[in-house]
Amino acid sequence: MWAYESTFYQIYPLGFCGAPRENDGACVSRIGRVASWASYLEELGVGAVLLNPVFESSAHGYDTRDLTMVDCRLGTNDDLAAVVAELHAHGIRVVLDAVFNHVGREFWAFRDVREHGWDSAYRDWFITNFDGDSAYGDGFWYEGWEGHFELVKLNLRNPQVVDHLIQCVRTWREEFGIDGLRLDVAYSLDHDFIRRLREVANELSATPVAGGVPGDASFVLIGETLHGDYSQIVNDSMLHSCTNYECYKGLYSSFNSHNMFEIAHSLHRQFGGDPWCIYRGLHLLSFADNHDVSRLASILSDPGCIRPAYGLLFGMPGIPCVYYGSEWGQEGQK
Repeated sequence: MWAYESTFYQIYPLGFCGAPRENDGACVSRIGRVASWASYLEELGVGAVLLNPVFESSAHGYDTRDLTMVDCRLGTNDDLAAVVAELHAHGIRVVLDAVFNHVGREFWAFRDVREHGWDSAYRDWFITNFDGDSAYGDGFWYEGWEGHFELVKLNLRNPQVVDHLIQCVRTWREEFGIDGLRLDVAYSLDHDFIRRLREVANELSATPVAGGVPGDASFVLIGETLHGDYSQIVNDSMLHSCTNYECYKGLYSSFNSHNMFEIAHSLHRQFGGDPWCIYRGLHLLSFADNHDVSRLASILSDPGCIRPAYGLLFGMPGIPCVYYGSEWGQEGQK
């Protein structure tokens, strides 16, 4: 698997490209800025770019409106295809953020439910109850992601929903030539759905895309997880990898306390040579910061520790991932 031997570089396109915070409906080709960094990323030794949400949304990307259209604030589908092609030409693979647990209130199917209520053909695409009401006064209750009702939870036990999402993945592979997915809040996803995705990933891996990076054509699945037993969803029938938040915490805490005990304990617990060590043989995604947490330069009590922190990150087992700009000491508070 190519991902196990790669360095990832994470970009949050809406911020990176200077898009407005709210979707203003104006189509502006901004996503090309990612392609302009291709030579730098190649020189840096990056093997894959992880793009956070690129599809049409109302605000931050995770409140999706349409999974088949690139967000107009970033440009068009053709613009994204050109970015992927340019990165591929520099030997860099591309992984897209797949937001499959929830959508925004302006998602086309949920708009139909809001308009037609019980009579909507899409009411079972979501977890709804017409005996109650929502915080928005819709006339029906629905489940939101972890109490955030601007994020409408999809019903991943509904075969129509699953088929729609699977078709989106196939289309992204065909239209853009992507090399894998980062599954948002993978810890919340239905396990049977993840297994179905793995079957599709295995199928896609068997057919290289035109213009892709030569060599291994594997389609990788990386899940966002926080705590718990990562091996429950990282295994031969589900995900290839997941985010290693345990070692993220140990990394910055150890430098802030000038005591390497915490990160040493976590690394030994996960990857040590003792029979009870829990993740030997797994390739977890290691990081010093990302779009959901404060940047490394802002969370370290001594900025002089940035270099050794990255040295440790790149020496750890797993797949190292750098958040754009943090390699220069870019600051940013959560």
